[in-house]
Amino acid sequence: MGSTTEIRLPGSAAKQTSRGRMWTGWGITGLITALMLMDAAMKFIQPAGAAAAFARSGWPVQLSSTLGVIVLVCTALYVVPRTAVLGAILMTGYLGGAVATNLRLGNPLFSETLFPVYFGVLVWGALWLRDPRVAALIPLRERQ
Repeated sequence: MGSTTEIRLPGSAAKQTSRGRMWTGWGITGLITALMLMDAAMKFIQPAGAAAAFARSGWPVQLSSTLGVIVLVCTALYVVPRTAVLGAILMTGYLGGAVATNLRLGNPLFSETLFPVYFGVLVWGALWLRDPRVAALIPLRERQ
């Protein structure tokens, strides 16, 4: 079996986390981070396609850089273990805005409108895998 890392949670017994689970969580976090950094870069560079997407959404393109900064802050907080939960909460809010915008535009439900929801589940799933405090907060149990 894989080795485990012991984490002591305040007010509870030690929590065992397998290294495989932790590294899987960090691997998914790396993918999330790369996608969020690419999103932020597009907001700063503003290529023609991104500017057109802003026009279609009704968002003024002048807010692009502001949104880029928000994405960078959320991502930075999410990557740092000490602030990861705050980062995930803020990232969830950002993704909720994307859902609202897509819904308002009448974009296809399962492919475009709910994509930020799928991404949010990935954000929290990765955090659940890598942080035993989150796993303790959201216990997933097998049927008994």
